[in-house]
Amino acid sequence: MIARFLLLASAAGASIITPSAFAQDAAQPAADEVQQPNVRGDVIVVTARRRQETAQEVPLAISVVKGDSIEATGNFNIVKLQQLAPTLQVYTTNPRNTSVNIRGLGVPFGLTSDGFEQGVGIYVDDVYNSRVAAATFDFLDVSQVEVLRGPQGTLYGKNTTAGAINITTNQPTFDFEGRAELSVGNLNYKQAKAAISGPLSETVAARIAIASTTRRGTLYNVTSKRWINEQDNLGIRGQLLFKPSEDFSITLSGDYSKQDPECCGTTFVRVGTTQRPIGRQYDALVAAINAANPGRNYAVPSRNPYDRLSDLDSNLNAGNKIGGVSAKIKWDVGPGTLTSVTAWRFWDWKPENDRDFTGLSVVSRSQNPSQQDQYSQEFRYNYESKDVDFVVGLFGFKQRIDTQGTEQQGADAARWSLTGANAANPATLQGLTASNTQYLKADSAALFGQLSWKVTDALTIQPGVRLNYDKKSGYYERVVTNAQGQAISCTATPAPGTIAGTTSQCGVYQPQVSAPSDSAWNFTYDFNVNYKVTRNILAYATYAKSFKTLGINQNGLPLNADNTVNYDASTVKPESVNHFELGLKTQFWDRRATFNLSAFRTEIKDFQATVNGGQFGTVRGYLANAEKVRSQGIEADFKVVVSDRFTAYANGAYTDAKYKKFTNAPCPPELSGGTITTNPALWSPAGQAGTATTPSYSRPQCDISGQDLPGVSKWAFSYGAEYNVPVTLLAKDGQVYLGVDGNYRSHWNSNASPSIYTEVKGYALTNFRAGFRGEGFDVFGWVRNAFDVNYIENLQVAPGNTGLIAGQVGDPQTWGGTIKFSF
Repeated sequence: MIARFLLLASAAGASIITPSAFAQDAAQPAADEVQQPNVRGDVIVVTARRRQETAQEVPLAISVVKGDSIEATGNFNIVKLQQLAPTLQVYTTNPRNTSVNIRGLGVPFGLTSDGFEQGVGIYVDDVYNSRVAAATFDFLDVSQVEVLRGPQGTLYGKNTTAGAINITTNQPTFDFEGRAELSVGNLNYKQAKAAISGPLSETVAARIAIASTTRRGTLYNVTSKRWINEQDNLGIRGQLLFKPSEDFSITLSGDYSKQDPECCGTTFVRVGTTQRPIGRQYDALVAAINAANPGRNYAVPSRNPYDRLSDLDSNLNAGNKIGGVSAKIKWDVGPGTLTSVTAWRFWDWKPENDRDFTGLSVVSRSQNPSQQDQYSQEFRYNYESKDVDFVVGLFGFKQRIDTQGTEQQGADAARWSLTGANAANPATLQGLTASNTQYLKADSAALFGQLSWKVTDALTIQPGVRLNYDKKSGYYERVVTNAQGQAISCTATPAPGTIAGTTSQCGVYQPQVSAPSDSAWNFTYDFNVNYKVTRNILAYATYAKSFKTLGINQNGLPLNADNTVNYDASTVKPESVNHFELGLKTQFWDRRATFNLSAFRTEIKDFQATVNGGQFGTVRGYLANAEKVRSQGIEADFKVVVSDRFTAYANGAYTDAKYKKFTNAPCPPELSGGTITTNPALWSPAGQAGTATTPSYSRPQCDISGQDLPGVSKWAFSYGAEYNVPVTLLAKDGQVYLGVDGNYRSHWNSNASPSIYTEVKGYALTNFRAGFRGEGFDVFGWVRNAFDVNYIENLQVAPGNTGLIAGQVGDPQTWGGTIKFSF
């Protein structure tokens, strides 16, 4: 049901986050209700079904975060947004490698491949963003953000299996208005925003907005003597509205965002013992490198990640350019509305990474720059009458991504990766370079529709269907060259123009060529029944049969145990999704209080998981199918508007997301690194290193059935409250206010095959703000992570099964002030 909530219009209110139930009435609101605040609660008006209706009437779990609340709480991008929405999980190691999940499902957690689809759709003003990385921009002139939970797609747009994040920006106005905002804080934080809107003629209006954010990094690199993981963001958006009549309008939009930080580095977190020989574990390898280089005495600057020290020796960069143009046409035709949305978007990604996560020169260079173009066209027609409403439409999508990658071995690579005489000679691997060229072509088309039949004044039945076609074709070529620039082969007979690579070289990088291609038709449907028990109570039940289309592995294929390429892993099957949900939306205490409750169960066959093989010779993450996954849980949203002076909210979620069956998953580090055997009687205990007399034996794959999905906290809560007092200050009438908001997430695991070494502890964050606001202005100070809680945002397993675990620590306490003006 994605289309219903792409356009949401809200009224004034002081709440921080507004669940869907924070609507005034179940009946259609009058015009003055839409615009005027009321002590009984906020009026949240949904117009996505081409008529005004309160959000309480919509049978779907949805949370709405208003633009003012985003600014007040400092949650200025999707990554930060999870602090306000408990069922949203966003994890990132850099903009490209960002996972956005709802209820534990969506994008495969871990390093990203271009060959899969998102399970969580990200939309900006009706335009679908195909890659999560292309939506990591700062929120710019945003009206509100909606987080929709559960499968979406039978109304219009791209199909998504877990939910959607819909971002609605402020639109051009025929009344002149403007706003400006400036924030400064510690860590050299500076953020400036401005927007202006008004008429160019009686039928044309325009709006332009710009924003800039900079901040010093939070991790100090002792090698480069610089703070890294900084923020350096710039964004601009322009819109032109042509409205010759009330029945017809055209909106032209263009936007451009640029991010150019020195990012994204990691720090040492811990070492865990694997099943590798004891001399091939992290600490032993560091000792061997120091012994081979007298006087070097390498050691990490700190083994406490909260000292915020790193010693990465490779260049770091996370250059990200995002932009595009769109044209939206709306035409009221008789009892319905015809809408066309045409869009082109681009994404340019220029990274540099330190893939070995250390100050040693193991991998001296690692980068995979990409360029994406996407085109989308959507037509839909919405009809409404007293008893029957429906939406029918067409969606077309075309995408191409080109990537040029380079990875190179450094002076310490031989000692790190090899044994015997080869390990003692740095030239064995130094300068060995893997250069890859790849592209992905993806085409998608869909026919969709949903009917809403009002059987009685209380009972409504809503069936929906979708017919979808997807085609993906890719190409991947890796050329491996030695230090002299000669291309090598790893086959018995070298290919023309190449020389035979050594066993050591081929054990690290192997030339590869693959060209996976596949297509699939899918027919899906959903069925919703909702019943208005009373004026202020709505109950609903939903069943959805959904899918995520096929995927292809675009970043190189894993190797078999004999170091040959596993071409069977080039494609992954589509996901098959069965979703069940029950919900209750209520209001009471003269509608001053709102309480929503939903219970869900989602079962997925052939779940597309990102797995980690621990190899240098491939990208660490690649796609594989888990036989079955299940996510189930309960969500609750509560808000109370006690008076014009005080409001509060509390939202919570319990999510139980597990691999129900995944029998051939890569093993976690504690069960990896030993001699591979298929004999269960020889398998060594977890974390038992091999010795000269007692080697350790590892499983070829692991059965992780019954274990939790990565990135999912079982318990998540968010809360907030605000109290204000009317005062006159400096001859200005206004309100002095104090606000608090916070969130808690229980522990979770950050490895696709859950590991005892990648368990992330739960944490709670608390933020305060206090200020003075009146008509046209707002001045306030803020403290975020007020109690300076130490917490980890993500953990990564270093390649090679050495036991090294690196991570990214969360922001420390930050503080500052903000001034806002509007007219």
